Amino acid sequence: MSPRELDGANAGGQFLRTALALSVLENEPVRLENVRGDRPTPGLRHQHLAVLETMAEICDADVSGAELGAETIVFDPGLEGDGGLAGGEYAVDIGTAGSATLLCNAVLPLATVLESPLSVTVTGGTDVAWSPPLDYLRRVKLPFLRRGGLAAACEGERRGFYPEGGGEVTLRLEPSALEPIEIVERGALEALQLHSTESKSLADRDVAHRQAEGALERLDSDAPELATRRETAADSPSPGSALVIRIDHGTGIAGVSALGERGKPAERVGEDAANAANRFLAGAAPVDRHMADQLLVFLALAGGRLRIPAVTDHVETRCELLEAFGAEIDREGDGETAVVTVASPLTGRQ
Repeated sequence: MSPRELDGANAGGQFLRTALALSVLENEPVRLENVRGDRPTPGLRHQHLAVLETMAEICDADVSGAELGAETIVFDPGLEGDGGLAGGEYAVDIGTAGSATLLCNAVLPLATVLESPLSVTVTGGTDVAWSPPLDYLRRVKLPFLRRGGLAAACEGERRGFYPEGGGEVTLRLEPSALEPIEIVERGALEALQLHSTESKSLADRDVAHRQAEGALERLDSDAPELATRRETAADSPSPGSALVIRIDHGTGIAGVSALGERGKPAERVGEDAANAANRFLAGAAPVDRHMADQLLVFLALAGGRLRIPAVTDHVETRCELLEAFGAEIDREGDGETAVVTVASPLTGRQ
């Protein structure tokens, strides 16, 4: 079979990760040109190469272009017939503070074609810029997906902040059958959970506590009355901190986050997360803007309707990629939100 030709000239790493997952799910070879073409430094960086190598190992794929800086790759999963994907235990070291959570996100959809349990232990950055913090994955995204049938759990043995990374995360998947996603209304606010984390090297400064306090003081309306908090001092090779606010409402779960930075007061980190929570609560979409983008592959596999904050460039690029694999996706905006509908989902070889 000739590989499907895909062009990443106007996309980043998420295009690569989704394309690899779809290649495995549909058992279809792909050729990606202009990998991460819209980034200042295009081509495979450490974290993208780690994703490629991990996906190849899981399905014993044939790959060309698996090297740093490569802008063209060919990936052929080569799975036999219509059978499922064997599970197993795998370990990968990104080697930098590259995002471990983004690698986990790439692997998550494979649960729908697994024949036996799969676990992947990743060493890298768990709470770093331009990627979901570990507690967003563990406390927001996975609980949301478990409601729809995904059997997945994530354990964080060690946190990895910039610049050292060195965190350790284990993702565990079981064979899963997804239910259609039908979430177009939000429902009433039910609870907020504040997950505030500091490296143990910052514990004497009460960073986690101060982050949580800053958030509670900035949250609007009666939200603070519905909030609970969890403050953690975690092992980590580098000093750092993160705050994730999980928002439970009538029809689902959303989340926002903020990361600590050198010279930035812990209270300001909390305020930034609270400001993001206030913006979400002032809107009408049941999922946050990051979840909107990340859920599209699951919507394409399960079918259904999902109201999202907006059809951003990331959302549009992801929809176009899913359509290239045969999904029929409708996007309809009302000026404030948009509803994404998948009436004819991908088979995902389920």
